[in-house]
Amino acid sequence: MRTVEKALRLLDFFTDKVVEIGLSDLARQSGIDKATVLRMLSDMAECGFVEQNPETKRWRLGAGVLRLARLREHAQPVTRVLTPILEKLAQETGETAHASLISGRDLANIGVVEPSRANRVYIEPGLVLPLHATASGIAVTAFSRPEQQERVLARTLTAVTGMTPTSRAALEGMVSRARDRGFAVADQTYEAEVYGIAMPIFGPDGYATGALAVAIPASRAGEDHERQIIAALETAAHAATTRLGGRPSAEHRITY
Repeated sequence: MRTVEKALRLLDFFTDKVVEIGLSDLARQSGIDKATVLRMLSDMAECGFVEQNPETKRWRLGAGVLRLARLREHAQPVTRVLTPILEKLAQETGETAHASLISGRDLANIGVVEPSRANRVYIEPGLVLPLHATASGIAVTAFSRPEQQERVLARTLTAVTGMTPTSRAALEGMVSRARDRGFAVADQTYEAEVYGIAMPIFGPDGYATGALAVAIPASRAGEDHERQIIAALETAAHAATTRLGGRPSAEHRITY
Protein backbone atom coordinates (compact mmCIF):
# COMPACT_ATOMS: atom_id res chain seq x y z
CA MET A 1 0.00 0.00 0.00
CA ARG A 2 1.34 3.44 -0.93
CA THR A 3 2.34 5.88 1.82
CA VAL A 4 -0.38 8.42 1.00
CA GLU A 5 -3.04 5.70 0.98
CA LYS A 6 -1.79 4.36 4.32
CA ALA A 7 -1.96 7.83 5.84
CA LEU A 8 -5.47 8.57 4.59
CA ARG A 9 -6.70 5.17 5.74
CA LEU A 10 -5.81 6.17 9.30
CA LEU A 11 -8.80 8.52 9.12
CA ASP A 12 -11.13 5.54 8.72
CA PHE A 13 -10.51 4.54 12.35
CA PHE A 14 -12.36 7.62 13.61
CA THR A 15 -16.10 7.09 14.14
CA ASP A 16 -18.93 8.81 15.97
CA LYS A 17 -18.08 6.57 18.95
CA VAL A 18 -14.30 6.91 18.64
CA VAL A 19 -13.68 10.61 18.17
CA GLU A 20 -10.17 10.55 19.64
CA ILE A 21 -7.50 7.85 19.33
CA GLY A 22 -4.16 7.52 21.03
CA LEU A 23 -0.99 6.92 19.02
CA SER A 24 -0.43 3.40 20.36
CA ASP A 25 -4.04 2.36 19.69
CA LEU A 26 -3.93 3.73 16.15
CA ALA A 27 -0.66 1.92 15.45
CA ARG A 28 -2.11 -1.33 16.78
CA GLN A 29 -5.35 -1.06 14.85
CA SER A 30 -3.68 -0.09 11.59
CA GLY A 31 -0.80 -2.56 11.85
CA ILE A 32 1.71 0.23 11.17
CA ASP A 33 4.62 0.94 13.52
CA LYS A 34 4.27 3.87 15.91
CA ALA A 35 7.04 5.96 14.41
CA THR A 36 5.48 5.79 10.95
CA VAL A 37 1.99 6.52 12.27
CA LEU A 38 3.30 9.54 14.19
CA ARG A 39 5.01 10.86 11.08
CA MET A 40 1.83 10.44 9.03
CA LEU A 41 -0.30 12.13 11.69
CA SER A 42 2.15 15.02 11.92
CA ASP A 43 2.06 15.49 8.15
CA MET A 44 -1.76 15.41 8.10
CA ALA A 45 -1.85 17.83 11.04
CA GLU A 46 0.13 20.32 8.94
CA CYS A 47 -2.74 20.21 6.42
CA GLY A 48 -5.43 20.43 9.08
CA PHE A 49 -6.80 16.92 8.56
CA VAL A 50 -6.07 15.87 12.14
CA GLU A 51 -5.13 17.62 15.34
CA GLN A 52 -3.90 16.60 18.77
CA ASN A 53 -5.91 17.27 21.88
CA PRO A 54 -3.50 19.32 24.02
CA GLU A 55 -4.88 17.83 27.24
CA THR A 56 -5.17 14.13 26.42
CA LYS A 57 -2.52 14.02 23.64
CA ARG A 58 -4.93 11.87 21.67
CA TRP A 59 -5.61 12.53 18.00
CA ARG A 60 -8.89 13.68 16.45
CA LEU A 61 -10.14 14.90 13.08
CA GLY A 62 -9.18 18.45 12.21
CA ALA A 63 -11.04 21.38 10.68
CA GLY A 64 -9.52 20.62 7.27
CA VAL A 65 -11.85 17.65 6.90
CA LEU A 66 -14.87 19.89 7.54
CA ARG A 67 -13.62 22.43 4.98
CA LEU A 68 -13.30 19.74 2.30
CA ALA A 69 -16.70 18.30 3.19
CA ARG A 70 -18.32 21.70 2.75
CA LEU A 71 -16.55 22.26 -0.57
CA ARG A 72 -17.73 18.85 -1.78
CA GLU A 73 -21.31 19.55 -0.70
CA HIS A 74 -21.24 22.97 -2.40
CA ALA A 75 -19.96 21.47 -5.65
CA GLN A 76 -22.42 18.56 -5.54
CA PRO A 77 -25.12 18.93 -2.87
CA VAL A 78 -25.49 15.25 -2.08
CA THR A 79 -26.68 15.60 1.52
CA ARG A 80 -29.35 18.17 0.66
CA VAL A 81 -30.61 15.92 -2.13
CA LEU A 82 -30.56 12.62 -0.28
CA THR A 83 -31.83 13.63 3.16
CA PRO A 84 -35.49 14.20 2.14
CA ILE A 85 -35.40 10.99 0.10
CA LEU A 86 -34.14 9.06 3.12
CA GLU A 87 -36.71 10.68 5.40
CA LYS A 88 -39.54 9.59 3.11
CA LEU A 89 -38.07 6.11 2.73
CA ALA A 90 -37.80 5.64 6.51
CA GLN A 91 -41.36 6.90 6.97
CA GLU A 92 -42.80 4.62 4.28
CA THR A 93 -41.01 1.48 5.44
CA GLY A 94 -40.90 2.12 9.17
CA GLU A 95 -37.24 1.07 9.08
CA THR A 96 -33.77 2.62 9.08
CA ALA A 97 -32.87 4.08 5.68
CA HIS A 98 -29.33 4.94 4.70
CA ALA A 99 -27.31 6.08 1.69
CA SER A 100 -23.71 5.40 0.73
CA LEU A 101 -21.33 6.40 -2.04
CA ILE A 102 -18.21 4.74 -3.39
CA SER A 103 -15.19 5.98 -1.48
CA GLY A 104 -11.92 4.34 -2.45
CA ARG A 105 -12.10 0.56 -2.07
CA ASP A 106 -15.43 0.49 -0.23
CA LEU A 107 -18.54 2.57 0.50
CA ALA A 108 -18.87 5.57 2.77
CA ASN A 109 -22.14 5.90 4.61
CA ILE A 110 -23.20 9.52 4.02
CA GLY A 111 -26.69 9.65 5.45
CA VAL A 112 -28.94 7.79 7.89
CA VAL A 113 -32.56 8.37 8.89
CA GLU A 114 -34.10 6.23 11.60
CA PRO A 115 -37.82 5.51 12.07
CA SER A 116 -39.70 6.52 15.21
CA ARG A 117 -40.22 2.93 16.38
CA ALA A 118 -38.16 1.77 19.35
CA ASN A 119 -37.00 -1.53 17.84
CA ARG A 120 -34.83 -0.37 14.95
CA VAL A 121 -31.39 -0.86 13.45
CA TYR A 122 -28.72 1.67 14.41
CA ILE A 123 -26.17 2.59 11.76
CA GLU A 124 -23.36 4.86 12.80
CA PRO A 125 -22.79 7.98 10.66
CA GLY A 126 -19.71 7.83 8.45
CA LEU A 127 -19.51 4.04 8.66
CA VAL A 128 -17.33 2.32 6.03
CA LEU A 129 -19.38 -0.44 4.37
CA PRO A 130 -17.41 -3.37 2.85
CA LEU A 131 -18.47 -4.08 -0.71
CA HIS A 132 -18.59 -7.84 -0.12
CA ALA A 133 -20.41 -7.91 3.21
CA THR A 134 -23.34 -5.50 2.89
CA ALA A 135 -26.48 -5.25 0.78
CA SER A 136 -25.32 -1.81 -0.37
CA GLY A 137 -21.92 -3.15 -1.40
CA ILE A 138 -23.39 -6.08 -3.30
CA ALA A 139 -25.90 -3.82 -5.08
CA VAL A 140 -23.09 -1.48 -6.14
CA THR A 141 -20.84 -4.33 -7.25
CA ALA A 142 -23.63 -5.90 -9.31
CA PHE A 143 -24.02 -2.73 -11.38
CA SER A 144 -20.39 -1.58 -11.47
CA ARG A 145 -18.10 -1.54 -14.48
CA PRO A 146 -16.81 -5.06 -15.28
CA GLU A 147 -13.26 -4.18 -14.21
CA GLN A 148 -14.46 -2.78 -10.87
CA GLN A 149 -16.59 -5.85 -10.29
CA GLU A 150 -13.62 -8.08 -10.99
CA ARG A 151 -11.46 -6.17 -8.49
CA VAL A 152 -14.03 -6.80 -5.77
CA LEU A 153 -14.45 -10.48 -6.63
CA ALA A 154 -10.67 -11.00 -6.68
CA ARG A 155 -10.13 -9.60 -3.18
CA THR A 156 -9.34 -11.58 -0.10
CA LEU A 157 -12.78 -11.61 1.50
CA THR A 158 -12.77 -11.16 5.26
CA ALA A 159 -15.53 -12.62 7.40
CA VAL A 160 -17.43 -10.06 9.46
CA THR A 161 -20.05 -12.52 10.71
CA GLY A 162 -20.58 -16.22 10.17
CA MET A 163 -22.86 -15.34 7.23
CA THR A 164 -20.37 -13.17 5.31
CA PRO A 165 -19.42 -14.54 1.87
CA THR A 166 -15.71 -15.35 2.03
CA SER A 167 -15.21 -17.18 -1.27
CA ARG A 168 -15.34 -15.79 -4.77
CA ALA A 169 -18.04 -18.31 -5.72
CA ALA A 170 -20.30 -17.28 -2.84
CA LEU A 171 -19.92 -13.58 -3.58
CA GLU A 172 -20.40 -14.12 -7.32
CA GLY A 173 -23.68 -15.87 -6.56
CA MET A 174 -24.94 -12.95 -4.47
CA VAL A 175 -23.82 -10.39 -7.05
CA SER A 176 -25.42 -12.34 -9.92
CA ARG A 177 -28.68 -12.66 -8.02
CA ALA A 178 -28.69 -8.93 -7.25
CA ARG A 179 -28.14 -8.12 -10.91
CA ASP A 180 -30.98 -10.43 -11.98
CA ARG A 181 -33.42 -9.01 -9.43
CA GLY A 182 -32.32 -5.37 -9.48
CA PHE A 183 -31.72 -5.26 -5.73
CA ALA A 184 -29.44 -6.92 -3.20
CA VAL A 185 -30.33 -8.70 0.01
CA ALA A 186 -27.89 -9.37 2.83
CA ASP A 187 -29.07 -11.57 5.66
CA GLN A 188 -26.82 -10.94 8.69
CA THR A 189 -23.67 -10.79 6.53
CA TYR A 190 -22.36 -7.63 8.22
CA GLU A 191 -24.08 -7.58 11.58
CA ALA A 192 -25.92 -10.32 13.44
CA GLU A 193 -29.69 -9.94 13.52
CA VAL A 194 -29.67 -7.29 10.76
CA TYR A 195 -31.28 -7.85 7.37
CA GLY A 196 -30.48 -5.39 4.59
CA ILE A 197 -32.06 -4.59 1.22
CA ALA A 198 -30.37 -2.18 -1.20
CA MET A 199 -30.58 -0.73 -4.69
CA PRO A 200 -27.91 1.10 -6.67
CA ILE A 201 -27.65 4.83 -7.29
CA PHE A 202 -26.37 5.35 -10.83
CA GLY A 203 -23.98 7.98 -12.11
CA PRO A 204 -24.08 9.82 -15.45
CA ASP A 205 -22.40 6.85 -17.18
CA GLY A 206 -25.12 4.42 -16.07
CA TYR A 207 -22.87 2.57 -13.60
CA ALA A 208 -23.39 2.44 -9.84
CA THR A 209 -21.85 5.20 -7.75
CA GLY A 210 -23.55 4.29 -4.48
CA ALA A 211 -26.65 2.74 -2.98
CA LEU A 212 -29.80 3.38 -1.02
CA ALA A 213 -30.64 0.74 1.56
CA VAL A 214 -33.07 -0.21 4.27
CA ALA A 215 -31.87 -2.11 7.34
CA ILE A 216 -34.32 -4.04 9.48
CA PRO A 217 -34.10 -6.39 12.46
CA ALA A 218 -33.84 -9.93 11.05
CA SER A 219 -36.80 -10.98 13.19
CA ARG A 220 -39.00 -8.56 11.23
CA ALA A 221 -37.96 -9.82 7.79
CA GLY A 222 -40.77 -11.42 5.81
CA GLU A 223 -42.05 -11.59 2.24
CA ASP A 224 -44.78 -8.96 2.58
CA HIS A 225 -42.55 -6.48 4.42
CA GLU A 226 -39.74 -7.08 1.93
CA ARG A 227 -42.02 -6.34 -1.02
CA GLN A 228 -43.13 -3.12 0.65
CA ILE A 229 -39.51 -2.08 1.18
CA ILE A 230 -38.48 -2.96 -2.38
CA ALA A 231 -41.33 -0.89 -3.83
CA ALA A 232 -40.35 2.11 -1.71
CA LEU A 233 -36.67 1.61 -2.51
CA GLU A 234 -37.31 1.53 -6.24
CA THR A 235 -38.94 4.95 -6.16
CA ALA A 236 -36.33 6.36 -3.79
CA ALA A 237 -33.31 5.02 -5.71
CA HIS A 238 -34.66 6.39 -8.99
CA ALA A 239 -35.19 9.80 -7.38
CA ALA A 240 -31.67 9.76 -5.93
CA THR A 241 -30.15 8.86 -9.29
CA THR A 242 -31.96 11.53 -11.29
CA ARG A 243 -31.61 14.32 -8.71
CA LEU A 244 -27.87 13.67 -8.45
CA GLY A 245 -27.53 13.93 -12.22
CA GLY A 246 -27.23 10.20 -12.88
CA ARG A 247 -28.73 8.00 -15.55
CA PRO A 248 -30.49 4.73 -14.65
CA SER A 249 -28.95 1.67 -16.26
CA ALA A 250 -31.01 0.18 -19.09
CA GLU A 251 -30.23 -3.23 -17.56
CA HIS A 252 -31.72 -2.37 -14.17
CA ARG A 253 -35.07 -4.11 -13.75
CA ILE A 254 -36.84 -5.05 -10.54
CA THR A 255 -38.04 -8.67 -10.40
CA TYR A 256 -39.12 -10.62 -7.32
